Amino acid sequence: MRVGPDAPVETLEPWVRSRLYPLREDAGRPAIVDLFIGHANPEGPFTPAAVLVPLIEREEGLSVLLTRRADTLSKHSGQIALPGGRIDGGESTWNAALREAEEEVGLSREFVRLVGLGDTYLTGTGFSITPVVGFVRPGFVLSAHEAEVAEVFEAPFPFLMDPANHERRERDFGDGKKRGFYAMDFEDRVIWGATAGILRSLYERLFMED
Repeated sequence: MRVGPDAPVETLEPWVRSRLYPLREDAGRPAIVDLFIGHANPEGPFTPAAVLVPLIEREEGLSVLLTRRADTLSKHSGQIALPGGRIDGGESTWNAALREAEEEVGLSREFVRLVGLGDTYLTGTGFSITPVVGFVRPGFVLSAHEAEVAEVFEAPFPFLMDPANHERRERDFGDGKKRGFYAMDFEDRVIWGATAGILRSLYERLFMED
């Protein structure tokens, strides 16, 4: 029996765990290519990075914790992102995701129950990003790193996992060539680029019909 993103946590968690890759560096994850891949570093080398996909357990259902990057950052300023960043030498993928979440928004790892890894996501800006999925029990207190994060908010997991909300768009980024990307309009925000692409690939892995 298939399970949807609006299922209770006790039903959804084992389903999500069964559809993801285990917490192993040799898990053999295939690479999902960002639709932007043509505009920079199409063949690499790629910098290893990790993001945490925090599934917050709320009474009204699961939500995903997201951030809006500070407007003062030199790259990707103002964009919606998942907590994450580069993987330090000798650091596991999942520890990098947990560390970055602690540093960026103050989410303590003691509240996070990791369930697996998503497909590796290659970006046109030269990063190889691994999504690390974890369920987050309530009771945590956040403290955003103001130099990096302008805002922390949550979006409903069923909304983000609904393909009706995944819009394919095109844009000219200044070189005369149009490039495609996924975008999700949520309230007064637009989730787009790599973040939307990672969420789309997570939907495909967890809930798309085989």
